[in-house]
Amino acid sequence: LLLALVSMLALAILVLLALGLFDSSDPNCLCFSKMKGSDNQEKLVYQIIEDAGNKGIWSRDIRFKSNLPLTEINKILKNLESKKLIKAVKSVAASKKKVYMLYNVQPDRSVTGGAWYSDQDFESEFVEVLNQQCFKFLQSKAEVARDGKHSPMVQRNSSFATSHEVWKYISELGISKVELSMEDIETILNTLIYDGKAEMTVIAAKEGAVGSVDGQMKLYRGVNAIATATGLVKTPCGLCPVFDDCSDGGEISPSTCIYLSEWLDF
Repeated sequence: LLLALVSMLALAILVLLALGLFDSSDPNCLCFSKMKGSDNQEKLVYQIIEDAGNKGIWSRDIRFKSNLPLTEINKILKNLESKKLIKAVKSVAASKKKVYMLYNVQPDRSVTGGAWYSDQDFESEFVEVLNQQCFKFLQSKAEVARDGKHSPMVQRNSSFATSHEVWKYISELGISKVELSMEDIETILNTLIYDGKAEMTVIAAKEGAVGSVDGQMKLYRGVNAIATATGLVKTPCGLCPVFDDCSDGGEISPSTCIYLSEWLDF
């Protein structure tokens, strides 16, 4: 009886596979195909989108890879979206365009803009709050180091904080509605460096040390400028780390640059 049931089950699976209603691509799991009832063109578009991963793909590129007419592609995309097999995500790189990816895939930071964007809008106020809080932490670290009865060199070394320490401090404040990564915090710390409010050094770290990458650890220290540089001495555009990405109408633009505005008002 058991052999008969096994034979019937094997026959049923073969029939479903032949009809394209069963998916055997995963050796650990036989399950009903997500593309049940789909034609070959729809399966092709789905496969192209799946191959794009979490960075997604433009409809133009889908058209190029599939050699299908744009009208047919739009129809297929709409159908796959209605089945919740794929989703359209707006990209910060081009807000008027959408990329397509599988429905359950988390978009890459290059698509969403990460923690600094909300619905494709740059959260400048949020970034400013993080900037202030990170600087406040570095300042408090330096004050504690100065209060100790140690030599100037020991005080200086004690005033440095790892990016993990800053990340932990910001996380415990609870000022962010999204989960911030170490990379996010280091981005904010870099803005402090560009503003002349902090400095960074890199040291060798023990294997497995918290916050270390490839045997190295970044340390940050708050600093106070001796004198404010004038516009003639220090132009913002000449030192800007994102100068190549700056353009009229872009996310980074001269018309919205606070550093350029302050320099012009000097």
